[in-house]
Amino acid sequence: MANSRQIFTLFTVVMVVLTLTCPLWAEDAGKININTASTEELTQLDSIGPKYAERIIEYREKNGPFKNAEDITKVSGIGTKIYELNKDRIVLE
Repeated sequence: MANSRQIFTLFTVVMVVLTLTCPLWAEDAGKININTASTEELTQLDSIGPKYAERIIEYREKNGPFKNAEDITKVSGIGTKIYELNKDRIVLE
């Protein structure tokens, strides 16, 4: 009985540790690829709601993939302020 409790406690501790640390292991955690991201993913960027996310997707469908991160400012309604808020999180590949 005591052995079962120890195993259960150890298992619980390991699961809690994994749950809290797994995001730290993720490669490019918090980065958003604006050439492939869905509406939901794009809304994770600062000041980007569903309407702007849809505009980003429409822009890349019409004009092809973004060549550099700053090209996001070519999307209607997205200016340099929004770009500056997100430039460290935007990736293209």
